[in-house]
Amino acid sequence: MADAKPSPKKGRKPPQGDKRQFLTSLDPEVIKQIKQAAIGLEKTASEVMEEAAKEWLQRHHSGKK
Repeated sequence: MADAKPSPKKGRKPPQGDKRQFLTSLDPEVIKQIKQAAIGLEKTASEVMEEAAKEWLQRHHSGKK
């Protein structure tokens, strides 16, 4: 049994597919609003944040390489 994989932490899902975790700090009210928006959109907070990050990158790095 020594070669068994350790179970992930309770309450945490491992990233799906090629996803990787990215830890950041945000104002608690911003976090609350993101989570509420995600519920309203039937998405996860991670999906909302990834979409927001992609849109931000398009606006601020369009044509820059």
